[in-house]
Amino acid sequence: MTSIIAHRGASHYAPENSIPAFELAHEMKADGIETDVQLTKDNIPVLFHDESLKRIFGINGWINQYTLLELKQLDMGKSFHEKFAGTSIVTLEEFLVWVKDKPLTLHLELKNNKMAHKNLEKITYNLIAQHQLLDKTYFSTFSDASVSCLAGFQEIAHIGWLTSRQRRDLLSYALSIGATAIHIKHTLLRQRLVKEAKKNGIPVRVYTVNSSRLLHRCFSYNVDSIFTNVPDQAFVIRKDIYRRFLV
Repeated sequence: MTSIIAHRGASHYAPENSIPAFELAHEMKADGIETDVQLTKDNIPVLFHDESLKRIFGINGWINQYTLLELKQLDMGKSFHEKFAGTSIVTLEEFLVWVKDKPLTLHLELKNNKMAHKNLEKITYNLIAQHQLLDKTYFSTFSDASVSCLAGFQEIAHIGWLTSRQRRDLLSYALSIGATAIHIKHTLLRQRLVKEAKKNGIPVRVYTVNSSRLLHRCFSYNVDSIFTNVPDQAFVIRKDIYRRFLV
């Protein structure tokens, strides 16, 4: 069965990468949560997608130019909706404490393809290991070098290579750099690719799948996972599709 992974939490309904978005995703029966990891100026891993602070906080500067204390003083909820005013940035450790007792898989995208975060892989790995969550954590990144770095940690079993670019050797290339799965943009989705990947034991996860048409397509192709901003809608469609298969 295709897993439903809440993209930055239930980010259609609450501020992305926030505790409210994660809580909603859990309530909506998502199978897992995808979130983004970057480092602050004082090397604390936080959950934030953009390298720039402009879109979310409305200020200039980059995430790694601010300390955690400085970032915690900023409001990431008000720009989404007044009812989320006062929502603050989440550290990876806060997220791990929150998720530890929940039946959710963790999908951590390391944001190091546009901005170098020194030792991001090691810092993230150590924290996951410390909280004993390696068995249900899936790492991913657009950075080929970061994929290879993650592959150097023997206890990491799930490494997804993120890509939005078509290439004929997509599967073999992913394996050559150390990935164990491919995370593809929905525009690259082809039934032939899914079948070939499954034949070779390579999971296919698709982002970002929000429309009813795309959700139906992913479920009918039986991809391993989808990343979606609307886990509630995905859950309803998946339930209906599998119910019909069983009739």
